[in-house]
Amino acid sequence: MIGVYTVGKILEWYQEGSLKLRPDFQRRPNWQQKAKIYFVDTILRGYPAPLIYLRPRRDPKTDSPIREVVDGQQRLTAIIQFYEGQLRLDDTVAGFQGLRFDDLELQHQDAFMDYNMGVEELLGASDEYVLEVFQRLNSYGVRLNAQELRHGTFHGAFRNAVIQTSERWTPLWANYKVVTIKNRLRMKDDELTAEMLGVILQGVSDGGQPNIRSLYLKYDKNLPVEAIDRLDGTVQYILEHLAGVLTTKLKGAPHFLMLFAAVAHALYGIPNGDLGTADDIPPLPSRNLGALTDIDVVSSNLAKLVDILKQSIDQVPPTFFAFRFASGGTTQRIRSRSQRFVTLYEALLPKEL
Repeated sequence: MIGVYTVGKILEWYQEGSLKLRPDFQRRPNWQQKAKIYFVDTILRGYPAPLIYLRPRRDPKTDSPIREVVDGQQRLTAIIQFYEGQLRLDDTVAGFQGLRFDDLELQHQDAFMDYNMGVEELLGASDEYVLEVFQRLNSYGVRLNAQELRHGTFHGAFRNAVIQTSERWTPLWANYKVVTIKNRLRMKDDELTAEMLGVILQGVSDGGQPNIRSLYLKYDKNLPVEAIDRLDGTVQYILEHLAGVLTTKLKGAPHFLMLFAAVAHALYGIPNGDLGTADDIPPLPSRNLGALTDIDVVSSNLAKLVDILKQSIDQVPPTFFAFRFASGGTTQRIRSRSQRFVTLYEALLPKEL
């Protein structure tokens, strides 16, 4: 539904706290000073501006009405900063050089406050719909990342499986934020799904964009169906039996991928991958049929590892030093992944760590 609101009304929402400029899906403000000044000049001269997109909803904490900014954050930030005196117009704004809002003549202040802005209100819109709207509105002029380029380049079996599987396991992203909303906007949920399929197909391997691309190349024409079934089975198991872990530090994508690998190895067995390829890279543990047979012990072990992640490196017991050290710094290299995978797999066995 499209409505028209004055700048003054929008500022009123902001001042009363009902305008949420930076919901989870928004990027950080990144307009340069000159862009902000140019937009303020647009308002002062009465030129039209693009629609602002808002999602009206109720704040779950206060049950009060709020308006989330879906598109228009940069423009609204410029308006607020100018009104609050944080933005001074420069020499490019003929007739208003060097002025802040309070320096304007009353007639120009009124014109600024009475400027009408078109607002599209996404009434009752779901998070998924809002994400899609945001991505489409911001898809032009944004440099594509590696995952977006892959999905524009490949159109075969692996790409299609990644898209469908990522959508099928939306609870991982929507409920547990294994990939944050901001990162989902740049298809990081699909990227993690591709790596999960890679674990099933090839085992724990070195990370990085070239290695992910190699999966798209290798399985573009033919992807074994059992790989998708095993990915689904592994995620289903985690959600049914280990969901508590997804509220801890282990839910972050780098840790989740290795937890996924450990559970997949316990359930089905995974290939060697890059494990055991150097003296400081442990080999793939033999599959132990006792893994995951005592969920109480598994939960206790994983809770212990969560506590280890909270400790500084000099506080960690020697037994867990390799795991804690591998959890810092670059977490996509095989030396880091292998140590975390082995420790997480040991946590799934029916014995206390």
